[in-house]
Order: sequence, then structure tokens, then C-alpha cells
Amino acid sequence: MADDNTENKQEEKIEEKIEEIEESEEEVSEDKLPFPRATIVNMLRKHISKGKQIKGQVKDEMNVWLGKMVERIAEKMDEHPYTYVDGGMLREAIEPYETVQDIEKEKERIIKQLESVKAACDVLINEVDRKFRK
Repeated sequence: MADDNTENKQEEKIEEKIEEIEESEEEVSEDKLPFPRATIVNMLRKHISKGKQIKGQVKDEMNVWLGKMVERIAEKMDEHPYTYVDGGMLREAIEPYETVQDIEKEKERIIKQLESVKAACDVLINEVDRKFRK
């Protein structure tokens, strides 16, 4: 019971910090962010080209967004009636976010198919114009 109360208080503190961050436009102090800023910056640096500068706003907003994401996923896993959280629950909770990439790939595939249909139509239009101009 004591652990549950402590966890609830920590979650409330995190929510309050996130709200404070969203309200202020200024650069935020490290203790108001859900994750250490250095962790976020290091992860961003792994995937951003060398020489690019990462603005403070990006660091803070990414930090807050990731905090919200963790919160949403945790709430989804908490919907289960069990006294534990396992990998299956995690996979189920993150599934909507993982399928976004698949949807994006499908969109690109459909666009390419439509472009090829458009190109075929253009060829047919040119043929019709050429044959019936005389």
C-alpha cells in the first residue's frame, strides 16, 4: 500500500511538472523535466547529423512529449486487472504507435501506385491526341 501511495504521489508530481513546462515558454530547469536532459540530448545526437545544433526548446519539448508517452502507455497497461505488468501488456499498449510507421509505408506505396496510374493515363492521352489530331 505504501508503495502505491508513493507511486501515485510521484505520478502527480510528474503531471504537475509537465503542466508547468507546457505553460511556460522559457527554457525549463532540469528538475521540472520528466527525464534528465542529457539523456534526451544524447539520444537525439545519435540520430541527428553531426554539426547540427539542437535548440533548447526541442530538448525540452521532446522530454515533455516522451514523458506524456510514458504516461499514456502506463495508463493503458494499468487497465489490466492483474497485479503485474508484463511484456505482452507493453506490446499491446505500444501497438498503435508502432503501426504508425506501417501506415506511413502503406501511404507511400499507394502514392507510388497512383503516380504510375497517372503516368499511364498521360501516355494514353498523348496517344489519343496524336491519333485524332489529323
